[in-house]
Amino acid sequence: MTTLRVILDEMLAPTPSGISRYTEDLTRALIRFAPSNCFVEGIVSSSPEPDYQHIADALPGLVGLHKSSLAHRELASAWQHGFTRISGGGMIHAPSLLAPLSRHDRLNAQGHQIAVTIHDAVAWTHPDSLPSRRVAWHRAMAARAQKYADAVVVPTHAVAEQLADILDFGDRVRVIGGAVSTSLTLGDDADDRAAALDLPARYLLTIGGLESRRGIDHLLASLALPGATDLPLLMVGPDDSDTGPLSTAAADAGLPAGRVRALGTLADADLSVVLDRATMLVFPTLAEGFGTSMLEAFHFGTPVVHSDAPALLEVAGDAAYVVALDDRDGYAERLRDAINAVANDDELARDMATTERDRVGLFDWRGSAEKVWQLHADL
Repeated sequence: MTTLRVILDEMLAPTPSGISRYTEDLTRALIRFAPSNCFVEGIVSSSPEPDYQHIADALPGLVGLHKSSLAHRELASAWQHGFTRISGGGMIHAPSLLAPLSRHDRLNAQGHQIAVTIHDAVAWTHPDSLPSRRVAWHRAMAARAQKYADAVVVPTHAVAEQLADILDFGDRVRVIGGAVSTSLTLGDDADDRAAALDLPARYLLTIGGLESRRGIDHLLASLALPGATDLPLLMVGPDDSDTGPLSTAAADAGLPAGRVRALGTLADADLSVVLDRATMLVFPTLAEGFGTSMLEAFHFGTPVVHSDAPALLEVAGDAAYVVALDDRDGYAERLRDAINAVANDDELARDMATTERDRVGLFDWRGSAEKVWQLHADL
């Protein structure tokens, strides 16, 4: 019997994120599409009993769950500083950089191997977008991965190329993308959820926060320019207050009160409705590792306007409307023109929706899981 042990801590994050959904969906697929006589076990930090039950309910078929004696923060610190004792060895797969990385003979490991995942290079390219403590931890764990990881999984070739200029992983990098979360589906209560969220009939949607690399400041500036659409902008992200940072940023950009609204962090059922009913998703990010939000919009047939960040071009192909990042002084104007082009052309929007649905079909969790199993078999 062959057992793959997956680090599941990201599933227990207090706020749902792309990485938490990635961890859950990938692990579920690893269980479902495991090769004959291969099984999946979980590793998790010390947590309340309901968290363990959540994992068991979300991942039927998990053959076991190793529970650390350390809580998440202590475990992350211990692993950062090389205190990596964990019962058993074997194959370990980390859906993030949270991993028990330690010295071992990578060429003659006798069954012990560990793969980690680096989702983007933001900690190096845009460190101001993250808390300084998070940047330090990320860089420290990546340095440990350079020394001790048997493989490093990245979501796109764009991230692989960025990391090659930062850390020397040699031939250990594997590109394995994700897919749309299986939890994003429309229920029979979609109309009720839309009413509760007070969704306008037509609106622009963006996802993220106000950190600089997201490009939301450029988007707000574009909507304040002469000739810009008057569609309201809704943002899914951490700011859920009418008087919060987003409202302040909108006012500073010259937008009237009420033009921009923060929806906060949404449950998956609500996020599905918001994505499905948006006139378009605007994704002006300056740096991205994969672009899951863009794929989620594709899934619902919602037109997407996005920057030409390399990872987004790689994932989207020619399915969406691309806005060049060159000449940042003119970026807001180009965003305005792109948004107007899609908002004012129903035929273009329909054609984009068709192309996007075809494109998103290229990304599925079975393919991701099979590549992970093959990666560990190759090791």
